[in-house]
Amino acid sequence: MRKTLPKLIALAVSVVLALGGWLAWFALTPVEIAASPVDFSIRRGSGLRASTRQMIEAGIGMPAWQFNLLTRLASGETSIKAGSYQVRAGLTPWQLMKKITQGDFAQSEVVLIEGWTFRQVRAALDVHAAIRHDSTGLSDADIMRRLGADTLTPEGFFFPDTYLFGKGESDLAILARAHRAMQKRLQSAWQQRDSDTPLANPYEALILASIVEKETGQASERKLIAGVFVNRLRAGMLLQTDPTVIYGLGQKFDGNLRKHDLMRDHPFNTYTRPGLPPHPIAMPGQASLLAALNPAKTDALYFVARGDGTSQFSGSLVEHNRAVAKYQRAGR
Repeated sequence: MRKTLPKLIALAVSVVLALGGWLAWFALTPVEIAASPVDFSIRRGSGLRASTRQMIEAGIGMPAWQFNLLTRLASGETSIKAGSYQVRAGLTPWQLMKKITQGDFAQSEVVLIEGWTFRQVRAALDVHAAIRHDSTGLSDADIMRRLGADTLTPEGFFFPDTYLFGKGESDLAILARAHRAMQKRLQSAWQQRDSDTPLANPYEALILASIVEKETGQASERKLIAGVFVNRLRAGMLLQTDPTVIYGLGQKFDGNLRKHDLMRDHPFNTYTRPGLPPHPIAMPGQASLLAALNPAKTDALYFVARGDGTSQFSGSLVEHNRAVAKYQRAGR
């Protein structure tokens, strides 16, 4: 027994040293990054395993159990800090562990609302005290160039969401995240599209989704509204949607859309020009993206607001005129 005890101790020491060496190798070997940078958020209340899963799902490639073991040994399981993070290529598991356990951010947030125009987005960023305003003096096209975007027209290309960020983060970095998020959501929605859609590409889907976003008063009607516009596109009918006209008026719009506004021709007047407008008119949310590409199967070609947030849908002009007389003219 006395002879075997030193051997057991030596073996135990060897195992510990080997484990320590292996863990040190893992801790200092850069993780795989799907695309640099990678943005991820750790939700409030997330434990270590849930946090690791969220990071891996965001595009950080590493063995979950090894990272969990490293974090338990080095920092403990309850030390994870919820928040929004950004990591780049070359990051090691040790650096990642330190980042999420020390809360490597001064958390703040900005909310981008569904249906906002890019002008409203810029205004929200400009007045936020925790943001570094690097876009000051830049035109919209300049911003898109800085973001490396394929188009210089920013409208609709940013995903509406709540963005957490570190104090002093650049407004351009936040816009870059929102832009990447919209690209990802749009491509995902396009992959799930109805095979019978008349939309030729994801950009047309983004344009239609922006119109659906502005026309929807009741979430449950979103797909029906999309169905009406898809039916009109298939039939070669004018879309005749007020939000595009209002967008074309810009800051001249005083809150009251008049008959002569509907008659005045411009690229965004869908009462005078066929098809979709030249570009989106607002930021659509996820639900509007999906509705535009998976509209309700309906015979409706018209709809009119009832005045309570819902709409009356009609399959013929005669029915529509009756609905207009009932719900709009009667209320004047």
